[in-house]
Amino acid sequence: MREHPLRNVIVTFSIMSPVRMTEAPMTARRSSLLVLALVLAVPAIAKDKKKAILPGYILQARTVAVVIDPDAGEPLDQPNANATARDNVEKALMQWKRYDVLMDGMNPDLIIVVRTGNGKTTRPTIAGGPIDRRPGFGQGTDDTIRIGAQQGQAPPLSDPGAAPPDRGPHISNEAGMSEDSFAVYRGDVTDPLDAPAAWRYVAKDCLRAPEVTAVEKFRKAVAESEQELQKSKKKP
Repeated sequence: MREHPLRNVIVTFSIMSPVRMTEAPMTARRSSLLVLALVLAVPAIAKDKKKAILPGYILQARTVAVVIDPDAGEPLDQPNANATARDNVEKALMQWKRYDVLMDGMNPDLIIVVRTGNGKTTRPTIAGGPIDRRPGFGQGTDDTIRIGAQQGQAPPLSDPGAAPPDRGPHISNEAGMSEDSFAVYRGDVTDPLDAPAAWRYVAKDCLRAPEVTAVEKFRKAVAESEQELQKSKKKP
């Protein structure tokens, strides 16, 4: 007769135990499904994010001029570094065949400003004077030959009143970016370099041939912008 209370306790425990054992997996399963839903939602949000589209005047442009940054001097150990970078960019643009590359002083739709770096934020350079000017030149790619000559003084690319007077060639300790720079500006405006660059790429050796990765990155940006515009036109 004394076993009844013990039997009642055992029955009560055995009834409650399955309830507790089934609630825990249900809670864990719901939490796992919630986490999974959040993880799957992140790529969907990222996928819907639109890529930046270049300004229309870049996509519609037909002519371009490549110039050396007016504020850049020539490194003492590589006095032709910027001139070589300009030549590399011009040849890469000629191979692309999207834009006609014009001489300095003409009126291009776009102006590309190049400047080389050497991995240091400061370096001794030769600044001022006609060191980067070229009265005549000849360029060639596999299927294109370009010969040009400049007559007269090219118009300023920025407000002359804001620049220091030209002291002629002199040695300067130049401070600036340590890597190569490639910047695109609108060309058919007054003082084009006084406005912010429409597109810029800065990376180590991005102006070096034969890759000239700055031009490759610019080509990719143009192609992606045109694709995004086509997608937006197809949407109702």
